Amino acid sequence: MRSDFSFKIETRSTSLKARAGTLTTSHGVIHTPAFAPVGTKAGVKGILPEQLKTLGAEVVLANTYHLYLQPGEKIVKNAGGLGKFMGWEGPTMTDSGGFQVFSLGAAFGKTVSKFTRFNLVENEPVSTASIYDEEIASQHGQLAVIDEEGVSFTSHLDGSLHRFTPERSVELQHALGADIFFAFDECTAPTESYAYQKEAMERTHRWAERSLKAHRQNMNAAGKQAIFGIAQGGQFDDLRRQSAKTIADMGFDGFGLGGSFSKKYGDDSLESALAMLKKLPEEMPVHGLGIGEPNDLLAAISAGVDLFDCVAPTRLGRHGSIYTKHGLIHLKNEKYRSDFTPLPDVRLPMSYMGTEGFTKAYVSHLLRSGEMLGAIIASLHNVSFILNLVKGARQAILDGRFDQYRADFTRDYYRK
Repeated sequence: MRSDFSFKIETRSTSLKARAGTLTTSHGVIHTPAFAPVGTKAGVKGILPEQLKTLGAEVVLANTYHLYLQPGEKIVKNAGGLGKFMGWEGPTMTDSGGFQVFSLGAAFGKTVSKFTRFNLVENEPVSTASIYDEEIASQHGQLAVIDEEGVSFTSHLDGSLHRFTPERSVELQHALGADIFFAFDECTAPTESYAYQKEAMERTHRWAERSLKAHRQNMNAAGKQAIFGIAQGGQFDDLRRQSAKTIADMGFDGFGLGGSFSKKYGDDSLESALAMLKKLPEEMPVHGLGIGEPNDLLAAISAGVDLFDCVAPTRLGRHGSIYTKHGLIHLKNEKYRSDFTPLPDVRLPMSYMGTEGFTKAYVSHLLRSGEMLGAIIASLHNVSFILNLVKGARQAILDGRFDQYRADFTRDYYRK
């Protein structure tokens, strides 16, 4: 029985399902709704752990697949667990590695991501998320074979053959030692047929049972780590509802809103996925896997999602895009070469940027010339923007004004 994990709802929105709560772990309290910056390989790209803390992050998420390949779970365990290994004192999470393995197989090179939404960059619609996991795009890792027991796959690093099963994924995540981790699941492409989505969903349910059993058999881990089950079902509402109820009834500590969806294929992916939550116990904490676009975050919060993670803030920053209250802007565009106004809408701590702040022209120059400082500044900006957005949503829920908070942000974000 876990002794170091609990979830308490403090306040609920009067008209929506948005709620503010506290999630207690052995390494600290997470005030929800909360966004977890992604440190794929035990490091949020371009941002030091102390900077994350200063920006307001309370939890970070790392990737099981990547840490299994480099440096190996034994090294992380011998270092004292994920948090100590990366110099982060707060709560940590790990995903199961399932999405990365999926990306090596059916989705490799097919422009599919967990949640591919659209945003405005200089008033032009563009995808705000990478399609498959760009971290594993190589000539080596292009194979993933799924069977009832698990998945065999090739490493994107050297082409060597590996195998994940639910039991192995749990074993790896026990060694990594995160406060919260996820059951192994099959993440399908949105283009798959109803028949295959159903087959994969049912396999995910069987894998969830095996993951939960493997976790409970390790009494030491079961007392310190929480395990969340992931629901699937593709783009089909009936399968999603069925999956949500099945996972909720298994006895997991929390719920992962799973799936790989894209508006490219004509579905209202997030809106439909959120309908799954109606099948959950109200007291169950919910994590939105891969949700990071600002309006998606607010939509998910309004439906009762408590935690989020996404690579988009740092990935967009590395490619020169930053969030503003009026949508994304791309600092490599010509007009920013001589724009000496400060980066908008985010005031980073003075120790990071001086008293006057960095100008668009300066960061544009850094990005255009390939200086890594440009990517660092843009990443800091984006992570701060998203953390502040979610923190503001939490405060708005506590103050009883979340509806207005969301409406005001949406109005400004899509204003041309």
